[in-house]
Formats: sequence, C-alpha cells, structure tokens
Amino acid sequence: MKMIISPAKKMKSEPDLYPCSGLPAFLGRTRELAQWMKKLTCQEAKELWKCNDAIARENYQRFQTMELEKNLTPAILSYEGIQYQYMAPSVFEGKEIQYIQEHLYILSGFYGVLRPLDGVTPYRLEMQAKAAVAGTRNLYEFWGDAICRAVTAGDGTILNLASKEYSKCVEKYLGPGDRFVTCVFGELVDGKVRQKGTLAKMARGEMVRYLAQTGGREPEDARGFDRLGYRFREELSGPAEYVFIKE
Repeated sequence: MKMIISPAKKMKSEPDLYPCSGLPAFLGRTRELAQWMKKLTCQEAKELWKCNDAIARENYQRFQTMELEKNLTPAILSYEGIQYQYMAPSVFEGKEIQYIQEHLYILSGFYGVLRPLDGVTPYRLEMQAKAAVAGTRNLYEFWGDAICRAVTAGDGTILNLASKEYSKCVEKYLGPGDRFVTCVFGELVDGKVRQKGTLAKMARGEMVRYLAQTGGREPEDARGFDRLGYRFREELSGPAEYVFIKE
C-alpha cells in the first residue's frame, strides 16, 4: 500500500536536524521549473502565487538564490502545514520513519513526487498555479502521468490522503489493476457528510501517524482510526471511499 499526501505552502530549512537519504526522483524537471521561475519578475511571481507582498518577496528571493543539491532538509520535516503538525514526524521513532519512507509519497507542484527523506529546499509553487512551462499550459500538463507512474510503481494500491488539487494527478492516470481509496473526514449535517478544510487536514496528518504507529499494510487497516473524535462509518463508505465521522 502507498499513501499520498499534499505538501504545505509554509516551509522551513533545517539541514542539520535529520539526514536526508537522497534527492527527489524528478530533480531534472524541478531544475527546469526553478529556471522558469527565476526569470519571472517579482510582480509576475506574486500574481502566479496569489499572495501578499511579504510572501512574494521572500519566495522570489528563494528562487533567485536557490540551490537544489545543497543545505537540504528531509521533505517530511520541511513542510509546516497543519497536516504536518498533527503528523508530528519530528518525534517519530526509527520504525515509524522506516514505515513512512516505505509507504508515504508527498505530491508537489515543484518536485512532482517526494519520499519523506528526500532532500528539499523551501519553495512556493502550488499544483494549480498557471505556470506555462516547456510549452504546457499548467503544471498538470507539465507533470502529465509521471507522478502517477512514480507512485504506483510496484504497487498500485493507493490510500488517498491528499486534497483534490493533488490527488487528481494520480487518480486521472490509474490503470484497471490499480486500487484507489480516498479517506473522507467529515461531520454529518442534515444527513449529509460535510468536510471542513482545517479539520480534514488535521485528520489526514493523524491518519499518517496512526498507520505509522500501527504498521498498516492495506487500506482496510485505516478503518481502525479513532483519533480526534473520528470513527469509521461503514454504512456511509464504499470500496473507493472510507468515511470517518467526527462524533
């Protein structure tokens, strides 16, 4: 079983915190994106990122001085979003680090696919950004089926803990022999399941932690998840979607 998660916008650089085990698989493509970004003006980059001036200046400077093979931080420790806070990988023990390195894939608009211990540098480039690179219209076209092929290599069973923005990079290209199960974390409102963004991110992080601690090997192992008040609801679920309701 593979698990896929989204990256986070906010990142940090702590190259001395934990050793990296290698470089991202698509570093050549990442270098192409970095060169394209470097040629933008700060205003053009700000419009691409849809952010405020301070964030634009910080990330524009990052791209101007970016080095992709030096002073790197393991990907799993570089992202600072809510999902990663609740996953809390910095306090994982050896067996848990080994588990996520084997099973977890981080999807990225800049790096394509990352393993947890791949060395990365802070960047800002979301998958839905209208980046027309190398004759493509956007990053979905730029990456094509490469992300899916990398994730499904050797095992086409996927537990989806990513947002729709990222999960469609895999789901769109699945083959007939692949299995794709999405986890939904919501509340019952007037008989309908409603997901709230922040709560879902918290639960996705907790789910990675739960599976790392319990050593889950199949999507069915996720059904035992009972953290943050969530419980698996079989009557609301199906073969391709596991629904967890906050009680």
